[in-house]
Amino acid sequence: MVKVLLIDDDVELVGMLGEYLEQESFAVKAVHDGDAGLFEALSGNYAIAVLDVMMPRMNGIETLRRIRMQSRMPIIMLTAKGDDTDRIVGLELGADDYVPKPCTPRELTARIRAILRRTQTSSIDEGLSQVLEVGHLKMWPSQRRAEWDSKPLDLTSTEFNLLEVLVRQAGQPVSKNILSEQGLGRPLARFERSIDVHMSSIRQKLGALPDGRSCIQTVYRQGYQFIKE
Repeated sequence: MVKVLLIDDDVELVGMLGEYLEQESFAVKAVHDGDAGLFEALSGNYAIAVLDVMMPRMNGIETLRRIRMQSRMPIIMLTAKGDDTDRIVGLELGADDYVPKPCTPRELTARIRAILRRTQTSSIDEGLSQVLEVGHLKMWPSQRRAEWDSKPLDLTSTEFNLLEVLVRQAGQPVSKNILSEQGLGRPLARFERSIDVHMSSIRQKLGALPDGRSCIQTVYRQGYQFIKE
């Protein structure tokens, strides 16, 4: 069974979410503070974590930061509805997605499934030897591995997904709607900035081309484009 880690001090909410996830054939472990969440997240026993921002002892943002120092496991943040600051900070620190609270178990489960679909090992007929290569970038989708100028790229799950979408359509602009659908597994919400935050992080990790440009260009009113050198 796929193991999900829930990190939230709201015992009642965690109980409801955990019960629903178990009915959907997930194995669930719940902890109620950041210290315990960090310990469990770094154990390597879980496929994904759901992490609340507001918690005692060590809040969700600090917990996320410490997890990301040692692990790239997919993480969904639970944020207060309308709190854009926590949302953006979480994405900048490497969260794969966020769900505003209060949320329904069905919505959270859908987000979990969407991320796991993209992170699980590709089917064998996709070809383990398949390589995407554009300029200095190489990607092995079936292995979830990427290199820039022969050096490994340390990408989160969502960053890998979004970069793969762009590379598969290199030389063409890709809309934010398509990036959200194919990279995050959900429609883009109105006024949402998550794609922009993820793209900023990917650009920093890739660095600049010899002429100083970023290989990911913003295309006005159309989205983003991975340029061919």
